[in-house]
Amino acid sequence: MQEVLRFIWRVRLYEAFGLVSITSEDNRTIENKVLGRKILDKLYQTCSSELSGKKFAYDGEKSLYTVGALPKNKFEFMVVLEESYANCGSLANDGIHSESGKRSKKSSQEKSFKIEISYAAEIPLKSVCLAFQGLEPEKLQDALRVLDIILRQQAAQRHFYRGCLLVRQSFFHDDSRNFSDVGGGVTGCRGFYSSFSPTHGGLSLNMDVSYTVILTPGPVIDFLKSNQNARDARSIDWVKAKKLLKNLRIKTTHNNREFRINGMSEKPCHQQLFPLRVKKDNGTYDDQTINITVLDYFTKHLKIEITYSAYIPCIDVGKPKKPAYLPVELCSLISLQRYTKALSTLQRTSLIEKSRQKPKEKMQAITNAMKNYHYDDDPLLASCGISIEKQFAQVEGRVLESPKLKAGNGEEISPSNGRWSFKNKKLLNPTKIDLWAVVNFSAKCDASYISRELINCGMNKGIIINRPFSLMEEDSHNRKYGPVVRVEKMFDQLLAKLTRPPEFLLCILPEKKSCDLYGPWKKMCLSDHGIPTQCMCPLKITDQYLTNLLLKINSKLGGINSLLSTEQLSRMPLIQDTPTMIMGMDVSHGSPRLPDIPSIAAIVGSRSWPLISRYKACVRTQSSKVEMIQGLFEPQEDGTDNGMMSELLLEFYRTSNKQKPTQIIVFRDGVSESQFSQVLNYELDQMIKAYQLLGEGDAPKFTVIVAQKRHRTKLFQVKGLENVPSGTVVDNNVVHPRNYDFYMCTQPGMIGTSRPTHYHVLLDEIGFSPDALQDLILSLSYVSQRSSAATSIVAPVSYAHLAARQMGQFIKFDDFIEDGITAEGSTTVPKLPKLDEDVEDSMFFC
Repeated sequence: MQEVLRFIWRVRLYEAFGLVSITSEDNRTIENKVLGRKILDKLYQTCSSELSGKKFAYDGEKSLYTVGALPKNKFEFMVVLEESYANCGSLANDGIHSESGKRSKKSSQEKSFKIEISYAAEIPLKSVCLAFQGLEPEKLQDALRVLDIILRQQAAQRHFYRGCLLVRQSFFHDDSRNFSDVGGGVTGCRGFYSSFSPTHGGLSLNMDVSYTVILTPGPVIDFLKSNQNARDARSIDWVKAKKLLKNLRIKTTHNNREFRINGMSEKPCHQQLFPLRVKKDNGTYDDQTINITVLDYFTKHLKIEITYSAYIPCIDVGKPKKPAYLPVELCSLISLQRYTKALSTLQRTSLIEKSRQKPKEKMQAITNAMKNYHYDDDPLLASCGISIEKQFAQVEGRVLESPKLKAGNGEEISPSNGRWSFKNKKLLNPTKIDLWAVVNFSAKCDASYISRELINCGMNKGIIINRPFSLMEEDSHNRKYGPVVRVEKMFDQLLAKLTRPPEFLLCILPEKKSCDLYGPWKKMCLSDHGIPTQCMCPLKITDQYLTNLLLKINSKLGGINSLLSTEQLSRMPLIQDTPTMIMGMDVSHGSPRLPDIPSIAAIVGSRSWPLISRYKACVRTQSSKVEMIQGLFEPQEDGTDNGMMSELLLEFYRTSNKQKPTQIIVFRDGVSESQFSQVLNYELDQMIKAYQLLGEGDAPKFTVIVAQKRHRTKLFQVKGLENVPSGTVVDNNVVHPRNYDFYMCTQPGMIGTSRPTHYHVLLDEIGFSPDALQDLILSLSYVSQRSSAATSIVAPVSYAHLAARQMGQFIKFDDFIEDGITAEGSTTVPKLPKLDEDVEDSMFFC
């Protein structure tokens, strides 16, 4: 069963699109979306007759849509709001005190706003119907956008007074039942995603449970203590606090007013002065002012008790030249404020754990949402001639048979629901480790015990591992240094003991891979010295943990853990007779916290044809937020090519009996439908040029497939008790009405609700039948050498993502941002360090 709800069309209508301008009494343009929605709600209440009673959809910015045309092409209205300006969504900047000494009054008087509406265009909703007939109408995306705006407006209006946060097509409501604490002053907030899409079965409403992270509502001081893990108010770093609190919204507890934080006072509450006009006995104010501390004002004039915040800075809610101070303990964070900083590892883990839902729970949540939102009651949807079936869309799916695997000693492995085990089995091609060492950065781990258990487990899997040459423990005095210095000192100790470079280094980290030591350690080993390395941070040493560790180690050292049975026997359809290279491509972008850091592009290509389990990776930096891969083809003045594509082609030629690939299958991750044409027109063109520059001959046949994981479609079994089994394919009813696409779920789905991968076939010059292509994609989900479970996306894409993430940590990009060297503001993008020649062709990313 598919998590999509179908629409029934009754009539075909046109949507009129208009431009909206809202200005205040002082001619300031209103940009606050919440305030804008309230103003237009008031407009409809007071001026509906002039608009012929037509309901409209407003996007919160400058666009307004009605079903059919309005009586005129241009309107001007004046709307008066009687509520306080702050509560209208544009938070007041006037504070409790100002430099003039006057106490600002609550702005509860009427405020006038000028609204201008002008006709812009006509958007035919008929284009959606044409899409179902296999056509590609010009304004299809515009029509779908209009319907999505109606959904957003309906969600916002239904919960307007309780509070609603809109994040693209997801909406979140101020309900404590949807909140879950993830630590550090951050709360996970559950909401719902809804969007319209044309499918083979008709127009569909796709709904899904959605999550975002918000600031934990409540006292500001509680948030700061939790965020900085501080014992009390005096332990807080107020320099960091000032940056964190900037522009956040608060409500005061003593008068229930809302403000936006502008900054913090330079002095603590008991020292911060401001000028106060003296009130005479007759109730008038003297022209002279006296300087008074914020503490004295609140305790003596307002009779409000101030305790701990007397000795810490005040919150400034005033204007830049007219500060207005509030003691911290009188301020509470308003709910539904998004937290945009990067989450820590513990926060991410906590959010993932608390957001997991079993299939039955997710189905029930979506069913309840459909009941609660009453889409059929929405007058705009009704006027569009739309009604909604309340049941999930029924689809037919197939479950492909899992491929067989070959292990050591000729043993065959039969995976069950996407999983298999190496228990009591040898690896297909185990390596031997003679000279190696263990470095231990963790004071909690026993390196000697770990090395003994690893040797014993390796023996059971066929890997002969000698005793480590050295067990290096970090000097406790070195822990006071930064991560780069700690790594350098550890390496100096290690090299002083070794007579020759080791074949392998095992690194025990004090935290998981995201700790600060991971990037410098990987760079030191792979780039500076060319030594394969494996990092670990064991919470509990088990046979399964050590087995997974050995799978990665064996792959990095050139061994093979398992192969597909058909791969080992060279019986891969359409591949065994024709030299074929399989590629995975991905681009990783910076976090919201550092939006200008370079993007990391990674591509991997298969080697040693006819195998499809061995890969080489190339990773480069490129301009920030650029999705198309820029380094595929880089011709030089001497006629050579320094691009990533040629590097992979040469490696394929070297390892495949001097044969060039005549077929190339490309899996591209991370692009949206609007970028599909760029993949074909730019990236494919660059790959063809790289191929042609290496020698004469026609370009190979290409099959280009986009693999999407970031979508909202889920597949459920009819009863919804368990996830769909590994190998489930859906290629009907809910796929695109015109394009060649399908959904495939390959992961075991042991935790939460599985998300299938959405595959879009953009080009197929090779000529795969649908069955052959789906079998190949399923097989490529079983060739990952780093685990004993099928990957949720084909292994080449998974490898590209891993390579980009690992090499991206070689450079601390924060330093470039602090120095003002950003990809956006500079024509030069900092380059990643090159891998040493001893490891550049290895599967270091496993």
